[in-house]
Amino acid sequence: MKIDVRKRLYRSRGDRRVAGVCAGIADYLGVDVSLVRIAWVVFAIAGGPGVLLYIIMAAIVPEEPEFVQATAEKAKRGDLDE
Repeated sequence: MKIDVRKRLYRSRGDRRVAGVCAGIADYLGVDVSLVRIAWVVFAIAGGPGVLLYIIMAAIVPEEPEFVQATAEKAKRGDLDE
């Protein structure tokens, strides 16, 4: 898995259940959002600080800019000119 150095972590605008933290992490890591959500729930139930960490990340991690969301939606549809 190769991570782009210029890529930034944002909370998702389009794929959010609560605050978009899990979708933002999944997008950043390039994995399925369901895996991140399941891992987060297991981490929280297993006695880890999952809920507290989620609240902190929701407050600290910025929401993705609108142009990033529009570009991501175009990429999913295949509308980007390369």
